[in-house]
Amino acid sequence: MIEVKDLHKSFGEQNVLKGIDFVFETGKTNLIIGQSGSGKSVLLKSMLGIFTPEKGKIEYDGKAYSSFNPEQKRELRKEMGMLFQGGALFDSMTVEENVMFPLRMFRKGKKKNHLDRVYEVLDRVKLGEEHRKKFPAEISGGMQKRVAIARAIVNKPKYLFCDEPNSGLDPKTATIIDNLIHELTVEYEITTVVITHDMNSVLEIGENIAFLKDGVLAWKGDKSQIFKTDDETVTDFVYSSDLFKKVRQAQLQGL
Repeated sequence: MIEVKDLHKSFGEQNVLKGIDFVFETGKTNLIIGQSGSGKSVLLKSMLGIFTPEKGKIEYDGKAYSSFNPEQKRELRKEMGMLFQGGALFDSMTVEENVMFPLRMFRKGKKKNHLDRVYEVLDRVKLGEEHRKKFPAEISGGMQKRVAIARAIVNKPKYLFCDEPNSGLDPKTATIIDNLIHELTVEYEITTVVITHDMNSVLEIGENIAFLKDGVLAWKGDKSQIFKTDDETVTDFVYSSDLFKKVRQAQLQGL
């Protein structure tokens, strides 16, 4: 569990986060949604320790990050997995080398043991032996995303952070990736935090949703509640596309 308490973050005169309170639950896909500039990325980077808030706390399983010494912060970093927007795979490394990279960085042990773990997670994300020696440019975008997920979970993280995991994917592949992230979250009891603009992701895996607007938590709930709320701030965001406007109209008409 990650708990954010009264979090404030500014850059010069610009107040980006203005007292965020939210609990990111273990074993659930926790989504951060909102328009561009609402503070989503700053919140994520604050939880990762990249930004230091001026006020408030971020607690990992009840322990405040601000109280950690450098060694404790390094140990916490080992428990984090990161799925970057676009995947961010190393072009010059093969699939298995990309997945092994965090093990080489953070874990001691024999190469064979590392490879065993690499093959285990590649199998888990349904990438077979025939893809292990390929380079990212030689596989599809959906496969690249699977490799990135395998790399993010290879260290058996307690906390998984995903920045726009469906970026650049077609709707069918995006749904598959959403479901894979959710399956891994439940299977391994991970606290998963996902930044997304994709309303399909909200519908698929939105178990615990934080909606940010202008740096404040404007709404929280789950996927079953977001389409029932009368909060105009939320409905303006949710029903911004023509398709979802039609869905909203049908709901209001009771169809």
